[in-house]
Formats: sequence, structure tokens, C-alpha cells
Amino acid sequence: MSEVEFRQSRFTVPAGAADILLVRHGESAPARPDRPFPLVDGQGDPELAAHGREHAERVARRLAAADLDAIYVTTLRRTVQTAAPLAARLGLTPQVEPDLREVHLGEWEGGLFRQKVAANDLVVQRMHAEQRWDVIPGAESAEALGERVRGALERLAAAHPDQRIAVFTHGGVICQALALATGSRPLAFLGADNGSISRLVVTPERWIVRSFNDTAHLGADLTTQAAALS
Repeated sequence: MSEVEFRQSRFTVPAGAADILLVRHGESAPARPDRPFPLVDGQGDPELAAHGREHAERVARRLAAADLDAIYVTTLRRTVQTAAPLAARLGLTPQVEPDLREVHLGEWEGGLFRQKVAANDLVVQRMHAEQRWDVIPGAESAEALGERVRGALERLAAAHPDQRIAVFTHGGVICQALALATGSRPLAFLGADNGSISRLVVTPERWIVRSFNDTAHLGADLTTQAAALS
């Protein structure tokens, strides 16, 4: 009689789960003090910079063979522009999920936030120390952001059981989503790179973080690496 063995196994997506690839948009246009970004519903709406368009192309190469069932973008054009090359390759029409738009930065919208970060402003230091956005005057609270991000991802998961989708979104949203999944400090996952891919598997019972800030496709090798996501 052979000895019973129990080998370690690879992760498999649970039945009924949604496999969500959270793609941060490509690099957007630089902020300039004399030229604020145009606003959409009170939020800065820069277009992609030249490097950002290259990020979009590299994301498209990476995910071209990832067996995607749908693509989602936000109301802000940097996500729409980043998703465009992949959508064209796959023949998919991106759908808009407004509640995955970037965190609202209050009085620091239009590019001022970047200037304050570059200057290591005292309020930026407080933001990190206190782990909340609303130390910025008029900015969105962690509670409000968490509620809309959770609601949006739960809606997408309910709409796509046993499917994989790509969601082109923003750094603050990715940070919030992974904090909700892990119970981490609110800003623990702040800093996803432009064009990076983070993977979140959502079931009715739990959210499972499979990767954060995957940037393998942004290096010198542009070969499609979808196998790494399987």
C-alpha cells in the first residue's frame, strides 16, 4: 500500500469569484503652477504624458492573452486613454465605473497635490502620519472613499463571477482596495507605479490579494507575460 502524500498546491481561484486586475493608469501630464489641470466633477483630469502612452502600450502587450472578459475605466480620461490600446486589441468596449475614480483631493485638486508632495508639505506629512486624506482641506474622508470603493468592487464581482476583468483606475483607489482586503493601515499600499497591475480575487466571503504593483512588463522586455497572472 502506497504512502498517502499531501503536496503543496498552487492557488486556484475559488468557484464564483471575480478575478480583478487593478491597473493604475499610465503617467499623466506634469503639473504646472501656471496651468492647472482641467476639472471633471471637481477632480483634476490630466491627459496621459508621452511616457504614459508607452505605459498603455506595454500594459496592452502584457494583458493581450490574459483571457479578459471585460474592461472597466473611470470618469477620468487618463484611465480611458490607458485602457484604449488593450481594448482595441481585444475588441472590447470599456465600461465606466464612476465610483472607482481617484480620491477627491479637495483644495489640492488640479495639480496642487503633486506640488505639495514635492515640497514635503507639513500637511502631506500629517496625511501619512495620521493615515487619512482629509487632513487636506476639503478632501475625501477614508470612510467615504472606502464605502464607494467597496461598493464598486462588490458590484463588479457580482457582475463577473468566474470571470477575469481589468479595471483601469487610480493609485488612491488601488491603495484603498488592498487596504480593505487586508485590513492594513489605510495608506499602506499607497505608491503603485503608473502602468502597474495589482490582482484582487473577490468572493462573497473574502477578498484575496494575489499581487501588488506588478511592473514586469514595464522593463526592457516587452514580451507578453500573461502566464504570470494565471
